[in-house]
Amino acid sequence: MLIVEDEPYLAQAIRDGLRLEAIAADIAGDGDAALELFGVHAYDLAVLDRDIPGPSGDDVAAHIVASGRGTPILMLTAADQLDDLASGFGLGADDYLTKPFDMRELVLRLRALDRRRAHHRPPVHEIAGLRLDPFRREVYRDGRYVPLTRKQFAVLEVLVAADGGVVSAEELLERAWDENADPFTNAVRITVSALRKRLGEPWLIATVAGAGYRIGDERD
Repeated sequence: MLIVEDEPYLAQAIRDGLRLEAIAADIAGDGDAALELFGVHAYDLAVLDRDIPGPSGDDVAAHIVASGRGTPILMLTAADQLDDLASGFGLGADDYLTKPFDMRELVLRLRALDRRRAHHRPPVHEIAGLRLDPFRREVYRDGRYVPLTRKQFAVLEVLVAADGGVVSAEELLERAWDENADPFTNAVRITVSALRKRLGEPWLIATVAGAGYRIGDERD
């Protein structure tokens, strides 16, 4: 997720709150930084303050919409007048939240936006005897409930969404961690190893030499 907010304390508070929900987020403090990050990373959602330095939040929203990626936008603003809401939606915003707001409400709205974004996919993913419910945050293997940490769930969710395709360590780091993660860290390897053990044998996560990881029964 991309957070575009020029108030450092608020931006950090949002990111910390999302991290507790196993949602990785990057922060941009102005319009230029937002456009640069959006040009590099494939974000699932954007939380966008309208009143930011550099290119305005409106300009950033227009750029996101024009990109054609279909990235949902939730706009933040201190104004709650109908004309402000109308203009924000007119720019392509998918939802609107007025400051100050409750973090729980922000998370609920973002979850709803993500469900809409992924409406063409089944709400529950099943592959190789694995059942992952992204909204209840539950995982079952062959009917057995598997308790996972937030980070393990985030990694598994990316792997399952690939539907058996190979996901590189770099992509896992980008999708399940934030931009501050050390690109040379072994966090991905450690998390995948722990995830394998949680899921049990036969191993469901295969290492593809030189490429990354994939979901699939080792008997495949």
